[in-house]
Amino acid sequence: MGMDPNALAAIIAAGAAILSVVVSVVFGILNARFSNWSALAAEEAQRLAGRQLEAGVSTWLAARPKNWRDKVEVVAMGGFTGFKTATTEELPDATPVLDPFHVVRLAGETLDQCRRRVQQTLHGHRGRAGDSLYRARRMLHNGAGLLTARQKTRLEALFTGDDHVEVEATWAVYQQMITAYREPDKPKGKALMKAVITAIGSGVPAALHEVITLGRTMTKRAATSSPTSTVPAPQTAPPRP
Repeated sequence: MGMDPNALAAIIAAGAAILSVVVSVVFGILNARFSNWSALAAEEAQRLAGRQLEAGVSTWLAARPKNWRDKVEVVAMGGFTGFKTATTEELPDATPVLDPFHVVRLAGETLDQCRRRVQQTLHGHRGRAGDSLYRARRMLHNGAGLLTARQKTRLEALFTGDDHVEVEATWAVYQQMITAYREPDKPKGKALMKAVITAIGSGVPAALHEVITLGRTMTKRAATSSPTSTVPAPQTAPPRP
């Protein structure tokens, strides 16, 4: 008896997610350890690692029996384009979808980048214990519906005035993406996500640098992949200091 197609798709999705995490960790180590003078070497190492990983995924898929590959209907993946390339070549009939974990993480990183930039602009230094933006870094990653009464009061105070308006706008985009993934009605959730991608894909104010970059990335990926999958989004995304 063959395995259930959904189970097979789940195996592929899990493998892609694990490999994507590994790549992210390796790239993070490379970026952290290579100094400016060796930046080109680090970039070349990343490209080489990416090509090797793409080849490995493609080889592994090609080695599966044809009847096994024919049963795979959906492949969830992160932002690494090598997964998309390998899937297109070896599983042409499968539908690629963006993995909610990686999409939410990307949106969370966008929020963190904006927060750090505004922090630096306002105070001239990285976040410190007494800085309101730094103290709110974890709270900003919580879903709006999960905030306590005290956290809601803190958030309102944080967004009072114009100093943090760029962070507020980026936070709103992050919240809209979480809401789309948590929508129990899948067609509605997909429509919500597409609306967000369309909204940030063009016409974003120039001051929202990070949202513009996120919009470009999501628009590019959505053009070749479904922006949603059946996997629920995580409760929160882990922020970095």
